[in-house]
Order: sequence, then C-alpha cells, then structure tokens
Amino acid sequence: MSEQMTVRNTAKDSVFTNLFSDLKYLLMLYQALHPEDIKTEVKDLKSVTLKCVLANHPYNDLGFRVGDRLMILVEAQSSWSTKIVIRELGYLIQSYLDYFSENDISLYDDRTVELPKPELYVIYSGDRGQKPEFISLSEHFFHQQQCCVEAKVKVIYDSKHGDIIYQYITFCKVFDQQCKIHGKTLKAVEETIRICCDLNILKEYLSSKRSEIMDIMKVLFDQD
Repeated sequence: MSEQMTVRNTAKDSVFTNLFSDLKYLLMLYQALHPEDIKTEVKDLKSVTLKCVLANHPYNDLGFRVGDRLMILVEAQSSWSTKIVIRELGYLIQSYLDYFSENDISLYDDRTVELPKPELYVIYSGDRGQKPEFISLSEHFFHQQQCCVEAKVKVIYDSKHGDIIYQYITFCKVFDQQCKIHGKTLKAVEETIRICCDLNILKEYLSSKRSEIMDIMKVLFDQD
C-alpha cells in the first residue's frame, strides 16, 4: 500500500481562510469592500470568525468587526447555492451572541444596546449566466412575501482590477483551469502558484507561504 497526494475538495476555501487570517490582507479586503473609508487601520479590525470547536458548532469562512461599527461576514463559494443566506444568518446570530457575551451584555434587561451594523457577502468564483446582486431570504424562501425576518447577502462576482478580491477570484479560476489539465493533483497546485506569481496575483502571499499553502490544499490517501 502506498500513499499519494491529492487536492482537498475545499482547497480554495482553505486558501481563503488562511489568506484573510492575516490582518494585513484582511485590511485589503475591507478596503475593497469600503474604498470610501481611508481611516480604518489594521488595529481597528478584529477577527470574529467562528471556529469549529464542536461537531455541531457553527463555523464560517470569515467574520470580522470594524471597531464597534460593522460586523462583516464573508463566505467564499464556487458552487451556487441560495442556502448561503440561511447559513450566513445563522453565523450572524452566533456572532452577535458572542458579541453580547464578550461585552457582558444581558439579553434580558431593557438596557439600550447599539450593535455593529451587519454586512453579509459571498465571493462567488464559479461560472454562472444570471448574476443577481443579492441573495434574499424572502425572495428565495418565502416567494417574495414580507415576513418578520429578512436578510440579504451581497454577491461579488468580480472586483476592481488588482484589488485583493479580484486576485482571490483570479487565483480560483487559475486553479480550476489547472485542475482540468492536471486533475486534482499537487501539480495543479504548483502550476497555480507559479502562474499566479507570474501574473502578480497574490504573489507576496503565495511566494512567502508556499509550503504552508501546499499543506493546507493537499490530503493524503492510501492506494493499494
């Protein structure tokens, strides 16, 4: 029996999570979402990504706060699913519960509380003909009827050339192309890194963390 390497089905999600765990790149993401804000700095950002501690505990791709002003949740998705709005709503509720606990705020008294304003995003790197701007809870699950709860996830298909969102989406598309050529193998990963560095796509990240990226994208399996 021998061991061979293949690429995880969640390889692109793993890169997304790893990339934006670095506050430097997280600030770039925030600046791509809010180019009008030129004052926010790395020190103003706090990760609130939910961790998979227990099997039934919710966990998401990325969550962060900008001071106490914004609660931003971002998911990366290459397969289309309107259920993302349900998942992000669940992540948001858990993130607010954590915020209440962190700030010792009771859910049962009548004290007025100001919450960070929520923003929900999905960065979609797949191919799709129709490209709705939002995925809406009421539209997709309640036949556009008004209900007591509403949530909208803004879908990002592309971004300003050169910004960190554009670079991540380009990385995903290059990776998909290389998987079509080489299969889900480490060769596909190696070629993706080489091509992206040549194109100046996530070059600093990919070149400085090459071995770490290879590790998080691969998985061992046994072959007779």
